[in-house]
Amino acid sequence: MDEKTLDDIISQYDAPSGRLLGILGEIQNRERYIPRELLEMLSAKLKIPLSHLYSLVTFYSFFSLQPVGDHRVTVCMGTACHVKGAAAILTTLEQLLCLPEGVTEETRSPVTTEDNAFTLEIARCFGACSIAPVLRVDNHLYGYATPDGLPAILEEYGWRKHED
Repeated sequence: MDEKTLDDIISQYDAPSGRLLGILGEIQNRERYIPRELLEMLSAKLKIPLSHLYSLVTFYSFFSLQPVGDHRVTVCMGTACHVKGAAAILTTLEQLLCLPEGVTEETRSPVTTEDNAFTLEIARCFGACSIAPVLRVDNHLYGYATPDGLPAILEEYGWRKHED
């Protein structure tokens, strides 16, 4: 993103309430993540400490400092989901997406496939405990998820079984 585009985004958000979140959200939507150089530019333009911008970006799970795939797959790891098998969902997704097993929980940060098609991440709770275990792909929630049902869900987003 160039400086003029950033200026255009900034000019759309002149109300103090929610201004920073709106600007950061627009950057995230356009770039699919928030690059450090854009945070530095925004810091200088708005005369806001870079540390303040980082605190916002790292607090809200919507934002990412790393490039994300075309589709975000998020597994709920809240208590209800965990008890009903979320760990098996996560492990199966790692296998299906050819990611190292355990990497998502180990790093506690999103992990993206080599082809940038999918980013796998975990969340604390979706508030959908009655249909646990739950996962979200982009903005679509899938309840009562099972490891066996995951290939069909991923296929909706263009995934194809990896042939070894």
